[in-house]
Amino acid sequence: MDNNIETLQKFIDESESAVFFGGAGVSTESGIPDFRSQDGLYNQKYDVPPEEIISHSYFMRYPEKFYKFYKDKMLILDAEPNAAHYKLAEMERKGKLAAVITQNIDGLHQKAGSENVFELHGSVLRNYCMKCGKSYSAEYVKQSEGVPRCDCGGIIKPDVVLYEEMLDDDCVKGAVDAIEKADMMIVAGTSLVVYPAAGLIRYFRGKHLVLINLSRTSADSSADLVIHAKVGETLSKIKV
Repeated sequence: MDNNIETLQKFIDESESAVFFGGAGVSTESGIPDFRSQDGLYNQKYDVPPEEIISHSYFMRYPEKFYKFYKDKMLILDAEPNAAHYKLAEMERKGKLAAVITQNIDGLHQKAGSENVFELHGSVLRNYCMKCGKSYSAEYVKQSEGVPRCDCGGIIKPDVVLYEEMLDDDCVKGAVDAIEKADMMIVAGTSLVVYPAAGLIRYFRGKHLVLINLSRTSADSSADLVIHAKVGETLSKIKV
């Protein structure tokens, strides 16, 4: 592990424009559950599979059931950034990190101080009325009874990309542009199985590709450095 940290430190020291691509494993150290690990949401027992509950068609057909699951399992508002979030924000401040690209919807990167963040799957912190477009806070949604509704009577929807929905074009273009310009890419806390987000890695043409994840991924064989460990614990050992 020490040799891996030394190599990672060397790569970061040499880099002038790195990008970070992260998944659920970045936020598990903040107490936010992931989806695919042994204790993840997809391995818990529900009457309906979580993948179906958080789909667009299920939301439209059964908003009450959607919101019960969403508020209980996904709308976690008391979580705090961990060492990974803070280290990435520090790297950005010191000109080492050009962008954070995240599959997470918790807003913890911004809470830690990161500014150039591409949220591929949206954010629980943004919510809007499907009828009139009025914005609402996550606290309003969390505290509402049943399905949160707007003053106009419309249903409020989280600005989160559900299954069957498209990613935001501008967000994807910004992420791809950052990846193409980067000389180093750190991919962390993701199993690289959720597409199209996972496919963004193919746009990287820089010098060093680093993977940090507890389990193996499909990209391990093509990476310059693979570290099987927690993201926060790993990045906390880096000096910027």
